[in-house]
Amino acid sequence: MSSSRPSRPALLLVLALVTLWGCQSDTQPPAKQLFSDVQFDLTVPPETPADAALFLTGPSATFGGPDGTGLEMVYQGGRVFSLKARLPKDTAFSYAVRMTAPSAQVALDAAGAPEADRSISVHEDEERVALEVERFGPAAGETGARTVFVVQVPDITPREDTVYLTGNQPELGNWNGAQVALSRAVDNAYAGSVIFAEGTDLEFKVTRGSWEKVEKSATGAEVGNHTFKTGSGFERVSLTVGGWADLTPPPPPPDPTLTGDVRFLRNVTPTDTTLKPRDVIVWLPPGYDANPTRRYPVLYMHDGQNLMDVVTAFAGEWKVDETAQTLVEGGQVEPLIIVGVYNVGNDRIAEYTPVPFPPKYPDAGRADAYGQFLIKDLKPRIDAEFRTKPGPEFTGLAGSSLGGLVSLSLGLKHPEVFSRLGVVSPSVWWADRDIVKTVEALTTKPALRIWEDIGTNEGTGSEAESVADAQALRDALVAKGWVPDVDLKYTVVDGGKHAEADWAARFGDILRFLYPAVP
Repeated sequence: MSSSRPSRPALLLVLALVTLWGCQSDTQPPAKQLFSDVQFDLTVPPETPADAALFLTGPSATFGGPDGTGLEMVYQGGRVFSLKARLPKDTAFSYAVRMTAPSAQVALDAAGAPEADRSISVHEDEERVALEVERFGPAAGETGARTVFVVQVPDITPREDTVYLTGNQPELGNWNGAQVALSRAVDNAYAGSVIFAEGTDLEFKVTRGSWEKVEKSATGAEVGNHTFKTGSGFERVSLTVGGWADLTPPPPPPDPTLTGDVRFLRNVTPTDTTLKPRDVIVWLPPGYDANPTRRYPVLYMHDGQNLMDVVTAFAGEWKVDETAQTLVEGGQVEPLIIVGVYNVGNDRIAEYTPVPFPPKYPDAGRADAYGQFLIKDLKPRIDAEFRTKPGPEFTGLAGSSLGGLVSLSLGLKHPEVFSRLGVVSPSVWWADRDIVKTVEALTTKPALRIWEDIGTNEGTGSEAESVADAQALRDALVAKGWVPDVDLKYTVVDGGKHAEADWAARFGDILRFLYPAVP
């Protein structure tokens, strides 16, 4: 009897089913991962020190416990610090952001109160947490006024150099060139904080310790003063430095902006050997050469390099030549000669002040010597080389800031030489309002026609030109017999700043008052 055997295909089918059954019975579900890999990314305020040590701390052992340092964050560049931590899933943790160096600080909210602890509970295998701190401060919090300056500097800035702020307030050094030293901050910035009274008008610049290393534009050009009006709370002032005076090649010089018949007296040397030689710029009225017998009144002005040509001007020019040309041609003022006397840099303060002002300015107060140069050296030369009307009734003196101060001081002392005075944004604050005391001490009123003006936004602080000081000077003049709108023109310019552009804007009015058109 023969036995039947399964066919080969049937055997293969059985083997496959057995194998499949065995695989299914051996497969186990994957084990659940008990921990989550969490990345914390913290965005810090821009003033955060570059060497800040930041930690996430909390009461649990995971975040360091009550006595531990916590989880240290690593600086990633820009304003971001990060860390990776493995946290148990489905467990709630509380933690806080703290700084341990360069000083111990905690995260504060926008109002300056310490932040409440943050909380986290993770559930996925990998998670990412984005954090941001408004500012850091003491553990007790911080309220009240505080202005934080954040300065971005160019890559050419030497790492070993210190970056400073200097400006128009005592807290900013009254333009001493290096007052508020800034610290290196994140994101290639420098930062520092200063406390000012609410409503203080700031003007300031950035330096690396001196005016020879003052900020410039990225092309090496001059930049204007930064301005800011302070509030009552915490605030940030952010700015970017484009270049530096000593490291950024200057731009090509601008084209001269001289208008009309302009002539120069170079290297005019005072008889007084304690005074330095200086250049003098002379603007002649239209028709000067065409009328060889006509003579003209003369207006002498200080800071001559800032009056007519942008090439020589420190921070923009007064446009004296353009304005005078237009007004004379239009018959709005009497044709006149304008003489601009260059200042000599570091001696400017001494020459433009009537008395010393110790302890800061013990070597100032050389206005009398400067005045003798004008009266005995320069004026005789101008009268000899140009067709002037030399009498005092035709001769004026004008300037701004300390130039306004010295114009009034010399005019009061020498009415036999000068009778028309342009006292523009005068530095009445000098020597505790010494010029006001000088006016009050007059025993007789000299025959002077005086323009006095002031802007409402020229600055604040002990060395700022102010409406209050200008008003005190105006009141003293009126008390001595000057009549408003007759021989005294007093003008308060709303929003006017202590700058050449502002003085240029009102120079036409100054000329109209001091040298009105002659019928």
